[in-house]
Amino acid sequence: MPSSVAAMKRAATGLLVFAGLVFVVAKLNEDGREWAGYVRATAEAAMVGALADWFAVTALFKHPLGLRIPHTAIISKRKNEIGQSLGEFVRDHFLTKENLTRLITEEHMSQRIGGQLANRSTAEAVTEQVSAVIRGVTEVLNDDTVQDGLENVVFTRVRAVPVAPIAGRAIDWGLEGRHHEVLIDSTLKGMGAFLNENKETFRDRLRTESPWWVPEPVDERVFEKIYDAVNRFISEVGGNRNHELRRALDLRTLDLAERLKTSPELVARGEELKEEILANDEVRHWVGGLWERIKDGVIEASHDPESELRQQVTTAIMETGERLQTDLELQATVDKFLIEGAGYIAEHGGDPVVNVISTTVERWDARETVLLIEDKVGRDLQFIRINGTIVGGLAGLILHTISQVLL
Repeated sequence: MPSSVAAMKRAATGLLVFAGLVFVVAKLNEDGREWAGYVRATAEAAMVGALADWFAVTALFKHPLGLRIPHTAIISKRKNEIGQSLGEFVRDHFLTKENLTRLITEEHMSQRIGGQLANRSTAEAVTEQVSAVIRGVTEVLNDDTVQDGLENVVFTRVRAVPVAPIAGRAIDWGLEGRHHEVLIDSTLKGMGAFLNENKETFRDRLRTESPWWVPEPVDERVFEKIYDAVNRFISEVGGNRNHELRRALDLRTLDLAERLKTSPELVARGEELKEEILANDEVRHWVGGLWERIKDGVIEASHDPESELRQQVTTAIMETGERLQTDLELQATVDKFLIEGAGYIAEHGGDPVVNVISTTVERWDARETVLLIEDKVGRDLQFIRINGTIVGGLAGLILHTISQVLL
């Protein structure tokens, strides 16, 4: 028992003993002394008040003097009923939709939440909890089931999209934005570099293929002319984006794009090619390990406070918090969500709260429950005993005075 409660018990008991001593002294000196009667009556009533309140306070926790008087030791006897009543009281008077809605509205809950989330330390703490949830969910999931589902989703989505029309639209997009010019330029540049790097190889090839009776100087002259002509042609096409060859290539490419979008034969061929790719062992192996790579990446990132994933989540949380402090529309949306959630809790969460409180109290040991409650309210209950002694004494004095006046 805390020292403060014990001290108050001693004070209340000491006041009772003091009233008893005063009563004895006054009673012994009452003959012929009118004042002693007033003191005796006061002390007598004070003892009655003190004893009555001592009995009432003691009866809450135990049997007074060990006597099993009915309706005593109330808390230990009715512990379970008290727990049930406490749970119902909380449900009926606190967990109501009106109370929760008023709390959310008056306390500007969304704005306060925003202020907390805008703080980096809070945002990082929330990110840590989110990361823990992600890790837990990821580790609990059955890898084979998730992998099968992921493969099914990937292959189903790929099969559902026709390849040829998409390729045709991609070609249209490239031509409209002249993006293909970069590809052509790079190709021509690569061809020029290839010719220059392999000039001697081509020269040797010409010597090998040329008839034996053709003089070597003639072979050299023919090779140089062909080589120079090819190089000039590549340079001309590469340096002139309006070159006839480029225009012809554009027309043929546009025709191919249109045929990819409309030709049943090309559409069918595209689907055949797609199925061949999907059936390829390397492709299936890559898709088969997709979940494992995702899982490992997510778990590794969730563990590392400096990972890009966690940094992005923290930043997103802080930005949301900042918006919540200033964006009235967002505040209204969050408040509405909170109020709807509070309504659901009030409607469906009351009975579980009652059950939690009642079953928790039921599990408590009766003696420990008595000590716990006495620890919390025992000091105030001892004031009741002290007040009872004082009020009883005053009442006795008043009644004795009235009786003396009337008689």
